Amino acid sequence: MALQDSALSARRFTGEISKVLCVCVGNICRSPMAALLLSERLSGLVEGATIESAGVAALVAEPADPVAVALMKERGLDLSRHRARQLTAEMASGFELILVMDDHQRRAVERIFPEGRGRIHRLGRFGGFDVPDPYRKPRAAFEGSLALIERGLADFERAFWSAG
Repeated sequence: MALQDSALSARRFTGEISKVLCVCVGNICRSPMAALLLSERLSGLVEGATIESAGVAALVAEPADPVAVALMKERGLDLSRHRARQLTAEMASGFELILVMDDHQRRAVERIFPEGRGRIHRLGRFGGFDVPDPYRKPRAAFEGSLALIERGLADFERAFWSAG
């Protein structure tokens, strides 16, 4: 799938994208898991990468959902210090790529930060899927969302940070 934004497309395969913001609704489930996983994936590929998360309707200062914390711990990653943050235009302006979980969030981010059009992409863009919100659902819902997050991150990694 060709990217619509030529500036973003020009960075393809170069590793130049080093500032990524992952966004969901409350910033306690999907986006913190995505940011932590992407940070881990890029740690050996992109020097000085900045990977953060926020929510379009964040549960400000709340910790990550306990199920998300447990799933990350099982992967050897620590999400216990995460605290939810509300997305602002000023925050978004500092990122080269903004990954959202569905088109509703893409539109919400574009309303908050209209100058970001072309930088805001659905995590499941290459695979044609959304990442459903597991909030207040059983562990199986978190596992399903996490599997889609991992799939989407792998697709973006191949598109932006791999050599071929």
